Amino acid sequence: MQNSKPITLSTTGTEQVLIIPPEFAIAATEVLLHKEGNRLIIEPVIFQSLLSVLTKLPDIEDDFPDVCTGNESDSGNGQYP
Repeated sequence: MQNSKPITLSTTGTEQVLIIPPEFAIAATEVLLHKEGNRLIIEPVIFQSLLSVLTKLPDIEDDFPDVCTGNESDSGNGQYP
């Protein structure tokens, strides 16, 4: 694959349009665009699963009350035993 290729920008209204040639195709549906000096950088947005994000969080040190699972007998007053 080539590292660079001259292409033409077109204009639609007030926006510039860049058509990415197949050899530079990005395997993503969303990208992050940022500018460094006079360079435009296009990077794929990589979404992580919720489980992947949660496993990276630190453990919670707080104590939480017991949770009713629905298997306990209910005295009928709407409160947990």
